[in-house]
Amino acid sequence: MTAVAIAGAAESDLGVTGRSILGLQTQAVTRALADAGLTLADVDGVATTGVSRFSATQLAEYLGLRPSWTDSTFAGGSAFEMYVARAVQAIEAGQCSTVVVSFASNQRSARSRSLGGVVETHTPEAQFETPYGPLYPISYYAMAAQQYLHRYGGTREQLAEVAVAAREWALLNPAAYRHGAGPLSAAEVLAAPMVSTPLTSADCCLVTDGGGAIVLTSLERARDLRRPPVRVLGYGERTTNTSMTAVGDLTVTGAVEAGRDAFARAGLTPADVDVAEVYDSFTITVVLTLEALGFCGRGEALDWIAGGRIRPGGDFPLDTSGGGLSYCHPGQYGVLLLVEAVRQLRGECGERQVPGAEVALAHGTGGILSTHATVLLGVDR
Repeated sequence: MTAVAIAGAAESDLGVTGRSILGLQTQAVTRALADAGLTLADVDGVATTGVSRFSATQLAEYLGLRPSWTDSTFAGGSAFEMYVARAVQAIEAGQCSTVVVSFASNQRSARSRSLGGVVETHTPEAQFETPYGPLYPISYYAMAAQQYLHRYGGTREQLAEVAVAAREWALLNPAAYRHGAGPLSAAEVLAAPMVSTPLTSADCCLVTDGGGAIVLTSLERARDLRRPPVRVLGYGERTTNTSMTAVGDLTVTGAVEAGRDAFARAGLTPADVDVAEVYDSFTITVVLTLEALGFCGRGEALDWIAGGRIRPGGDFPLDTSGGGLSYCHPGQYGVLLLVEAVRQLRGECGERQVPGAEVALAHGTGGILSTHATVLLGVDR
């Protein structure tokens, strides 16, 4: 276990906001600080991305900060779980005392997201991949889904359970983008427009504005602040591939090693986890991650999640906010995994609260199954 805790957590406005990126960032940061009972004057560490070329510098200047430690590593959706690890190390080393980890995007309001995504024709792999016109990132996840279903004999109906369960959780979360949309069936997932075989639009995460922030400080200090501290128990990460060209097996990800390291640092096992917040950019992302983290065996996830196991009332509470599939996905979702994990451990989630939750897992995935980071959090005993 570490000697660092999360003392505050909050969202910015979500959905279609009409606000700027820095406006949403400011909301997230100031709300998280208020949650902790702190102010901007207490902050000497900043970790963020997605603002500009120099994201941490940009945000620090905008907020009037002169931090002694920053991190603006760009690793996609897993960056924020990575930031937790770096922040823990910086606080324990005495480089800073209070770190804000944040992200926000106005991608829906600004219409800045395209189906094709970013194509970098100068990269070595482009000569092998670009001629086929893949959609970035969905076509790459679709290839992983194709390989998985072919190898293990699963069905699209089984895969759809991830989206169906996410919607059930979103119906319990007033902040969720799909809160008022009603239940989702497997048949509706399959009947949605096909985007990249075998993934339909309902297998894909939302495109929304939004963001969030968490505040980390020493456990000793956090115990004197406004909210019950949530301890950082362990963390791990792996960076694997920038393309699909050199990946031998699309069904095995770096979450295997990231999770293994996090559990080892925490002195825990998958059986100790009470609630899991797993990156759900696509339904297949969840399936691959559950297996990689050791919650079930390889090729077993589709059977393992059946029967309501991951829905409200099931014995494995997963993505309890509604996830990127039904709650919010502002382009990089990893910080909101941490926000929900903190709220679950503090018992603040109302109808979707997991009774007696003491250990939470947050796992981020970035790029095209490229970066993987796991954080284990626990109540302060």
